[in-house]
Amino acid sequence: MAFDYETVGQQIASLRKSKGLTQAELGDRLNISPQAVSKWERGESMPDISLLPDLAAVLETTTDNILSGGGKMIAYGRKITVKQAREALECFERIGELLGRDNAFYIGAIEGIDRKMNIEFEEYMKVPFTREAMAAEAIIQCIRCGAYVDLSDIKREFTSEHWIATIEDYARKFGVI
Repeated sequence: MAFDYETVGQQIASLRKSKGLTQAELGDRLNISPQAVSKWERGESMPDISLLPDLAAVLETTTDNILSGGGKMIAYGRKITVKQAREALECFERIGELLGRDNAFYIGAIEGIDRKMNIEFEEYMKVPFTREAMAAEAIIQCIRCGAYVDLSDIKREFTSEHWIATIEDYARKFGVI
């Protein structure tokens, strides 16, 4: 995961000031120079990983709070597999089979997907490449909502290098690889 040095530095400065500490006092507590603290706060460098627990303790916060710049870090708590994504998409098709394609539940679900994603879901599911695109999109949406993926599963189960690379890019962006 890439960190924004400036945002992290601003968070350190804000927390330090809220505790009424000077840069020199924070440096003393961590056995580092006030210049190192100043560099963090200006976004020129980051605290050494070995200092993060002590820094968090002095500032009475968590390392996540420091590194996220005070924002929410996603807690990846569940895993999504290609098989699960494909099964989920097939559930929509199955609703149409079980209840009928003229049933309000099916029509509403498909219309919602079509409108939200600006696609024609039923048509996409008929073509192997776009069907795989739907599975890739489902996995990406899961990543955005806090799931993680095993890239070996992605590489094994997808046939299109394009979708493999797209998922891998998102996984990197969201820090799950």
